[in-house]
Amino acid sequence: MDCRKLIEDRTPELGMEFNIEEDAYKFYNKYAFKMGFSVRKDYVNKDKDGVTTSRRYSCCKEGVKRKYEGDVMPKRTRAPTKTGCGAKMIIVLLRATMKYRVHDLILEHDHELHIAQCSHMMPSQRKVSEAQRFQAEISEDAGLSLKQSHELMGKEAGGMENVGYTREDLKRYLRTRQERSLKYGEAGSMLNYFQEQTLENPSFFHAVQLDCEEQITNIFWADAGMLIDYNFFGDVVTFDTTYKTNKEYRPLGVFVGFNQHRQMVIFGAALMYDETIDSFKWVFGTFLEAMYGKRPSTILTDQDHAMAAALSVVMPETFHGLCTFHIRRNFMKHHGNHYKENSDLPYMFGACMYEFEEVKQFNRVWEAMVKKHNLENNEWLSGLYRIRDKWARCMMKERWTAGMRSTQLSESLNAAIKNHLKLDHDLVQFFRHFNRVVDEKRHNELIAEYEMRQKLRMVGLRQTPMLVHASETYSPTIFVAFQNEYGESTAMVILRQQDAGMFVEFTVMRYDGGVERIVVFNRNDVSVRCSCKKYENEGILCGHALKVFDTVGIKIIPREYVKRRWTKRARAGDCFDRQGREIVADPKVIVSTRYRELAPAMIKVAARAAMSEDTSKIVITVISDLAKKVELLLSENEGQPLQNPKILNVSESEPTSVSVEEHMFMGCRSFTDSVSVHSMSQTVNGPPNAVAPEIDESETGRNNTQGLQVRVDVASAENEVNE
Repeated sequence: MDCRKLIEDRTPELGMEFNIEEDAYKFYNKYAFKMGFSVRKDYVNKDKDGVTTSRRYSCCKEGVKRKYEGDVMPKRTRAPTKTGCGAKMIIVLLRATMKYRVHDLILEHDHELHIAQCSHMMPSQRKVSEAQRFQAEISEDAGLSLKQSHELMGKEAGGMENVGYTREDLKRYLRTRQERSLKYGEAGSMLNYFQEQTLENPSFFHAVQLDCEEQITNIFWADAGMLIDYNFFGDVVTFDTTYKTNKEYRPLGVFVGFNQHRQMVIFGAALMYDETIDSFKWVFGTFLEAMYGKRPSTILTDQDHAMAAALSVVMPETFHGLCTFHIRRNFMKHHGNHYKENSDLPYMFGACMYEFEEVKQFNRVWEAMVKKHNLENNEWLSGLYRIRDKWARCMMKERWTAGMRSTQLSESLNAAIKNHLKLDHDLVQFFRHFNRVVDEKRHNELIAEYEMRQKLRMVGLRQTPMLVHASETYSPTIFVAFQNEYGESTAMVILRQQDAGMFVEFTVMRYDGGVERIVVFNRNDVSVRCSCKKYENEGILCGHALKVFDTVGIKIIPREYVKRRWTKRARAGDCFDRQGREIVADPKVIVSTRYRELAPAMIKVAARAAMSEDTSKIVITVISDLAKKVELLLSENEGQPLQNPKILNVSESEPTSVSVEEHMFMGCRSFTDSVSVHSMSQTVNGPPNAVAPEIDESETGRNNTQGLQVRVDVASAENEVNE
């Protein structure tokens, strides 16, 4: 029978034939959409080879609701939907032609059919397509709510009726996706996530610490962008663990610094089990290992004693400063009553921290403060005084801090993370949302880079060679700071000048009074040293030194006083990993660029083709053929299957290796990867010569690992880091 006309009319009849079973279902489902009922796949018969011999498609209202047979009726029951409708279509396989023929057909329904405006809500008409799933996942990762994501897709499709699914369908899909991501437990899914990141970029670094029971305790990770940022701006670092994340309330430690625009850059992050000395030792040691042993000049933290003890062991050559914000907050905890009594204690304490530049003046005021308020025996103040070299301005003015005195950068990062997280998020969700925050910070830097090249600097005195030189050299933010100092220099006067052969000592002060500064100028190397120590502390010449330069006739900034980290070209140069490979922040940039070129063109064609049914069919056919050609070309270019060199790194690994056996990741299969301890992806255990690597699934576990055990074997005790 020629069924072409019937298929075009979308009306089923006895004797119609279909090449495959799926064609029969699609045809009957389209007919159901037109009529206003939903199709349910009922019984199916198959032969011993698994080939379907007959199938029945019924109306979704076929049958009746079963009566509840329990002793206690449930409090809430769903309204019945089945009416015993007998509408159906049965197909059977014809062995002679291997086609399916409509064998039995009933078109009459015993219930009211849906109106055309509601047809898209019927279950058999609802399906989240592959493209829609991808878009829903992107929307979820971008922080859009379920409602916002569904409304966005409705706008793109030209109305909710064109989306093809309901909000509940999307909710179920996203929930299933989350459950699927936790197939191996949170710890297993976390390791799987790290593996995926390493596949995308071999420079991705991660490490996991295990306890004596082989349970995951501390986690550290840093992507390629963080490694690059640390290479250029890792001289001053802040570390803070005040933020507690996810339902396990684990401390989140983040290594943060400044870029050339004085914006936040993130160098690495750690999820910690506890805040003990051993945990901090592991985190700091792993951080140095990720950064190839390059130690920061200065690290700022809060007043945590365990953190201080760990830093003294892991980074003895790094200056450890204390966050002034945390000190003031702790001061309020211990002496908050003085704020209510209108006491001058808070003001005297603040002056000791921020104002006094001379040690003698600091000691004199401190002694007067504790004596006036009877605090000579106060343990907290006495302990703080003993470590005054870590927080007092007079002690820190010669330390290089890039102008940072607190961990406020970490605090602002914690606030940004809090906006994107919920307590019920699992570890993998946390990593995804943490990456969103990192991407936001990096996007802010791109905006600053664009504006730096787009906008001309506002030079106050255009005929001044030094300001012109500074505007061409420094980033806009640093140029503004330098220009302010140059403006101050115009208000300076030289009180005295003493020549001592090679050195000339100038006494400089503002014309309207203030503190006298001693500036020593070296005639041989054209260097200056000012008693205010602004350049040593912040990397920008002070107004006193600029006044001396102007006096001796130096009209541009000497090269040795231009810190590269503050210049426009602070990121110039390449970064290489331990194997000598260049670190690429995002290998997918080229792919993204191509996508940005292709996507608008494809959308434009789709929008025009949707205006007509004929053009839509033609475009669908062309796209289908094009997709096949694309897959063919890609498979030809790939040549042979990849051997996963990005993860294994067997040929490049050093003698020290870690063997990871994963039983759970492949279901019933298991495989063993051998990776280098110093490679980008690794699982690290503290003591060497441990047992063979193993992942074991049990019911007990802690740190939200759901019993996933990781055992690591270190073949050699060599674990040194080259600076």
